[in-house]
Amino acid sequence: MMKPPRTKPPRRALPKKTNSGQKDPVGVYCRVRPLSPTDQECCIEVINETTVQLHPPDGCRVNRNGEYKETQYSFKQVFGTQLTQKDVFDVVAKPLVEDLIRGKNGLLFTYGVTGSGKTYTMTGSPGQGGLLPRCLHMIFNSIRDFQAKRYVFRTDDKNGIEVQNEVDALLERQKRDAQPQVVPRTPLGRQKVEPEFADMINIEDGCKVGEVDEDSVYSVFVSYIEIYNNYIYDLLEEIPIDPIKPKWNTPGKNAEFIPPQSRILREDQNHNMYVAGCTEVEVKTTEEAFDVFWRGQKRRRIANTQLNRESSRSHSVFIIKLAQAPLDADGDNVLQEKEQVTLSQLSLVDLAGSERTNRTKAEGSRLREAGNINQSLMTLRTCIEALRENQLCGTNKMVPYRDSKLTHLFKNYFDGEGKVRMIVCVNPKADDHEESLQVMRFAEMTQEVEIARPVDKPICGLTPGRRYRNQAFKDELSRRLEERGGPVIGEPEEQAVIEMLIQSFPPIPSCELLEANDDQTLPRLIEALEKRRRIRQMMADEFNKSVTSFKFMLQDLNGVVAAKETIAQGRMTEKERAIVSQKAEIERLEKKVKTLEYKIDILEKTTTIYEDEKRTLQQDLESHQQKLHRQFSDKRRLEARLQGMATENAMKWEKECERRVAAKQLEMQNKLWVKDEKLKQLKAIVTETKSDRPERPSREKDRDPKVPARSISPSPVPNVPPVHSRHRRSRSTGAERWVDHKPSGSVETETVMQPHVPNAIKVSVASEKALAKCDKYMLTHQQLASDGEIETKLIKGDVFRTRGGGQCVQFTDIETLRQESPPGSSNRKRRSSGSNQPPQVENVDSECTDVETRCSVAMEMRAGSNLGPGYQHHAIPKRRKP
Repeated sequence: MMKPPRTKPPRRALPKKTNSGQKDPVGVYCRVRPLSPTDQECCIEVINETTVQLHPPDGCRVNRNGEYKETQYSFKQVFGTQLTQKDVFDVVAKPLVEDLIRGKNGLLFTYGVTGSGKTYTMTGSPGQGGLLPRCLHMIFNSIRDFQAKRYVFRTDDKNGIEVQNEVDALLERQKRDAQPQVVPRTPLGRQKVEPEFADMINIEDGCKVGEVDEDSVYSVFVSYIEIYNNYIYDLLEEIPIDPIKPKWNTPGKNAEFIPPQSRILREDQNHNMYVAGCTEVEVKTTEEAFDVFWRGQKRRRIANTQLNRESSRSHSVFIIKLAQAPLDADGDNVLQEKEQVTLSQLSLVDLAGSERTNRTKAEGSRLREAGNINQSLMTLRTCIEALRENQLCGTNKMVPYRDSKLTHLFKNYFDGEGKVRMIVCVNPKADDHEESLQVMRFAEMTQEVEIARPVDKPICGLTPGRRYRNQAFKDELSRRLEERGGPVIGEPEEQAVIEMLIQSFPPIPSCELLEANDDQTLPRLIEALEKRRRIRQMMADEFNKSVTSFKFMLQDLNGVVAAKETIAQGRMTEKERAIVSQKAEIERLEKKVKTLEYKIDILEKTTTIYEDEKRTLQQDLESHQQKLHRQFSDKRRLEARLQGMATENAMKWEKECERRVAAKQLEMQNKLWVKDEKLKQLKAIVTETKSDRPERPSREKDRDPKVPARSISPSPVPNVPPVHSRHRRSRSTGAERWVDHKPSGSVETETVMQPHVPNAIKVSVASEKALAKCDKYMLTHQQLASDGEIETKLIKGDVFRTRGGGQCVQFTDIETLRQESPPGSSNRKRRSSGSNQPPQVENVDSECTDVETRCSVAMEMRAGSNLGPGYQHHAIPKRRKP
């Protein structure tokens, strides 16, 4: 029976070594580059040590209110154009170096648009060393006297460190020295600094870490990589130099060119990310470390673009690893236990600048590089946004670290494996305003992300100060030996002392016996040996005395040491008590700090809520002010419009009054004319009746002269101004159409002549829709004449379109249908009379004049009137325009 194959148990995730509840925000700093002489306009202003203000340049688009919008952004500290590289290093990088020596990790990267001074801030220039050379100088200045010999620490290619003893380290040094070096390494005592960067590392101020563990040994390893088009390349990869073949970073000159091999990211046993197969060089001085950096810097990809003559086309990462291990109890050798080795790391990242292709005019490979750079920076921003959202909202949203090699490499820092610091570099010129605005918004968002604080390294259980105590013991022993006759330093001196002691004994005589009865040789030999024995005994006694005295001295020294140890023990007990009390006080203060931090968090959240409410209220206030401004403008326009309408109505009513007065005058004149007509008819009747009767002579007739007949009074002709001609609508489309307006209350007459209009629209109420379709208008009006008969009038007119969108009717003619009974006839004869057939010949002129007067009227149909198809019919002559 076969056993089932054994499966590998799943690896259990190790807990993160972080202080629960203690978090530090990402430190974001801002550095403003000086304005170049070619740029005239500046769009960034430093308000104070923590605030900068951005104002849009001339010609930039404004906000909705039509005003320029100035924005302010706050940072942990702002470095203006007058501050030096040392000021930036003391504030930003120096605390990270101190944490590195204390066994903590750190990440420092520069962020900004292209040409904003990121590489200058990180590397520096001749005479102005940047953050990287200053960090190296401070590290080696602090551990100068505590460095381990070369190859005592050795990397294991798994992001770990192994410790070797002195013999293995010596053998490896001899092995490495025997191998041919691609780049020959100069011995430490005879290093020559390259003139290219000699001024960069010539740092006058000797800054160092104040508290360095003197009972440990240190060793520094450096590596240099770049992330190009989302691939990782080792800039320290040792390639043999062949003058026939081209360099690795200049492809295209030889068909045999082989591109460099990209590296992959892996995860170690502690779930930390590292670059597999990356070259790590052990360095012992600042010059050697910066020489390694400069070799890799020459291989980094840079190019000339429209915005920067030497633009970085990749993200560069310079990693400084510091390995430290404690000494043994004697203070002579390094402990060989791997668990006691502490490995800390400081990553200095120079990010490539974000850029817009429409400004750089990039094409081909430059365009692809710009796209990958912007994509990696966008992924970094997305990760920061996800972290911020998870912390503020309490969500568990997945952070997309794996979308980019840049974020995947440094995911451990954001998960709580060290401090994170960012320097935002900005260029104040007006052309970079839009890009600088985006950078400021990203920096403001990054400040809200909090990183868990890592724990301190464990304290070794060995006695502190053992290095210097062992050295002091050796010095004291050498001094005592010098007082007693000189120190025993080495084997040659021991041999010389032995020879001197042998020479101090009396010489041994010749032991050769020449005769059998020689009585002198043996006694001389016995005497010489006896002297030697006595001298030896004396020396032995003296040695014993010295040993005894030295024992007494050691006993006295032990007593003194014991007394001192007792005193030290008492002091240690007192200090332990003080430490216990201080720890209790620290715990109390920590609880108080936590309480205060909790209160501060509540106050910050309350402040944030109030600020949001304030911002909302300000926006509402601005919107209300805008609304009030618009209402005030509308009110003013409405007032002007109402004033114009009031003026127009006043003029209209004035004209209306004048028309009504004129109509009233015309009505009165018409009444007078009617009365005159009646009088004429009465006179005619009376005259006709008298002529039929036989005339009687009368004395009064013979006596009085003949009275002349009364003349016919002419019809009243009012002073009517001529009607102005209006533009008629075109009649080219076909025959004229009429609107036959006949009210519903009209009475049918039995006249022979009846009004008939072909192609007419018959309506009982005038409407705008009917008027819009026709060119002519006819109104049938009936009224009761003075003799009691029905008089029908056909009022005709032309239809015009008005400017207000309505229809206007101008009356041009009136036809009258009237029935009369002739005087003296029993049968009532009906007759039809029109404007062209008057009943009396003598009244033709007056009637024509009356028609002209009555036709000078107008009817206007107003669009949108509340009266519906209302109309105005005025028997008023139109006034002549002045």
